[in-house]
Amino acid sequence: MNNIAFIILLFCFTTIKVSAQNNDVKLLSTIYADSSYTKDKGAKVLSASVAPISIVCPATILLIGLIRKDSVLIRNGIKTTGALILNTVATVGLKYAVNRPRPYNEYPLLFHAKEKTGKYSFPSSHTSFAFADATSLSLAYPKWYVIAPAYLWACSAAYSRMYLGVHYPTDVLAGAIIGTACAFLSFKMEKWLITKKQRR
Repeated sequence: MNNIAFIILLFCFTTIKVSAQNNDVKLLSTIYADSSYTKDKGAKVLSASVAPISIVCPATILLIGLIRKDSVLIRNGIKTTGALILNTVATVGLKYAVNRPRPYNEYPLLFHAKEKTGKYSFPSSHTSFAFADATSLSLAYPKWYVIAPAYLWACSAAYSRMYLGVHYPTDVLAGAIIGTACAFLSFKMEKWLITKKQRR
């Protein structure tokens, strides 16, 4: 009886996995097919913007805070840096744990990489860093004129990764969730440390 239940569960899991993968490929095909020279260039610029912005954003907040001797700015810079460190650990760890091949390696007849990338696909590190930055800025400065452009940039960068054929939609979705969660966790940890310090 246990063997039959195991076989049924295995069959259900395999069916769900195959169905999800098929939907992933279909959605990616739709996004990837909408191609032009101008869009390709724009997607590459958006994608390339993630690394420098992820470094410059917390560094600028910290530097201005140190120059002005502003403790709030310094703390915001540290929390944003903390979010990016947590995000790096989570994203890199998952990439090597899951080992999901890139779409162009898995389906070479459907996709080709429009830019050079690493070996593994899940989760999208560009997306996770963009959302870690956007969420950190939104938590530190909860104003519409910060939140709107921050998330517009993060969503555009995430879309560019699919458009370039280097990530599945589920890679991007996971990256957005991880980046957002890491930012919230970093800000929560700072509050917890301050509360703990005040209780002493």
